[in-house]
Amino acid sequence: MTATHSTADTAVPHIDVAIIGAGFGGLGAAIRLEQEGRGDFLIFERDTAVGGTWHVNTYPGAQCDIPSALYSFSFAPNPHWTRLYPLQPEIEQYLDDCTDRFGIRNRIRFGHEVLDATWDDERAQWVVRTSGGTWTSRILIGALGPFSEPATPSIAGLESFSGSVFHSANWDHDYCVKGRRLAIIGTGASAVQFVPRLAPEAGHLTLFQRTPTWILPHPDRPISESSRSVFEKFPPAQRAMRRIFDLFQEALVPGLIRHRSLLAPLTALGRAHLRRQVKDPILREKLTPSYAFGCKRPTFSNKFYPALCRENVTVETTGIDAIVPEGIVTTDGTVHEVDAIVLGTGFTVAGHSGFRRIVGRGGTSLADTWPGGEMSSYRGTTVHGFPNFFMLLGPNSVVYTSQVVTIEAQVNYILAALRAMDSRAICVLEVSKRAQTEFADHTDAQLAGSVWNSGGCSSYYLSPSGRNVTYWPGSVRNFTRRMSTIELGHYHCRSAAVDAAKASV
Repeated sequence: MTATHSTADTAVPHIDVAIIGAGFGGLGAAIRLEQEGRGDFLIFERDTAVGGTWHVNTYPGAQCDIPSALYSFSFAPNPHWTRLYPLQPEIEQYLDDCTDRFGIRNRIRFGHEVLDATWDDERAQWVVRTSGGTWTSRILIGALGPFSEPATPSIAGLESFSGSVFHSANWDHDYCVKGRRLAIIGTGASAVQFVPRLAPEAGHLTLFQRTPTWILPHPDRPISESSRSVFEKFPPAQRAMRRIFDLFQEALVPGLIRHRSLLAPLTALGRAHLRRQVKDPILREKLTPSYAFGCKRPTFSNKFYPALCRENVTVETTGIDAIVPEGIVTTDGTVHEVDAIVLGTGFTVAGHSGFRRIVGRGGTSLADTWPGGEMSSYRGTTVHGFPNFFMLLGPNSVVYTSQVVTIEAQVNYILAALRAMDSRAICVLEVSKRAQTEFADHTDAQLAGSVWNSGGCSSYYLSPSGRNVTYWPGSVRNFTRRMSTIELGHYHCRSAAVDAAKASV
């Protein structure tokens, strides 16, 4: 039963755990809380459905670049995946099914955007103010999702364009591209997937490329009905498949972090794929990355290069100077007249608006704590100055595999923390500044020579100062082992008994 507390002289409902977001992170946390018998929680979701990134990204060709056997909860295998690499509708359906299968839908408050979540140090609780009401909670879990806020490029005159403009994460399905002149800005993972779908329909498509992407042949293929039947009747087969993909991803880590020569076979594969699919030497030169493989996020596609070889497609590498009502002006003065501009410009990772809304001790928000995108945390999960707060996919939490693996390990850490708080009557748990600094220093030292830091590119992996704020400084095994227990010596703890004694004075 939900308790009622008084905040600012107004009675508001109190819950044990408040979760922000109903994507993989929020749902994974909720399901594990439910399994542990900790049913006093609510998920606050601004949208009208679960899925997070996989609910809003509905652009043509949207697909995960991690195998389906690995891009799913270990405690909820899905024998019914129809492809080796799942498409967006199937992933969204999987999360929807998990919501009902584990009985947590009634704990989700849809259409409840979190306006702010503020730590009340005197009462040792969070005050979560949403568009649908206010709650207090002992624990706050931020499952904001690093890819939940589209990044709009700062280009002079963008608002003056007379045609249609939309981001890949806010796809305009009512817009008919047939016969239209399309401009695509950006060549990241999303563009690599939707450009092949648009090119055959467009009158002309101009791809404005700042930096080419490393692209490998796509190993995707349908999963036969007979294979799905085996997975359903013999679950160990699917677990073995998950394990194989897990080991493959793990095998990449030494090359990415320390021994770049180990990436040579993938570099050669990428160059061979480009040579095989792009015969025009001028176009091939435009599409050849000048930075090390892995420095930016590589991707898979068998259709992107052929799409760029079409007669109605132009790859423009001259920089964009401005946008005018009729189109895009490049720095050489050329006006590219277009009917629509599609932004494949990624997401606001370091400057997420949610960071302004989570306010810790002393009225300091995460955005204040991380000025200019200089993010830092302890094991990607807790942040000094934010008691009883746990973040999923926080700074330096990403391991080079499925992000669902990261999430599950972090949720295990949160559960270990809650058990410790219960058994020791701890009402406030806050990571120490020293522990967080030591973790950051260790991370920086470990990643200094990584391909992400020194591979010759700029990416969202790095902060403006050049610090890697994304990756875990080690292997997946190291991460899951470190996240299996909580070391209370790295935390400042306040006991419930002390708080009760203060209240009685």
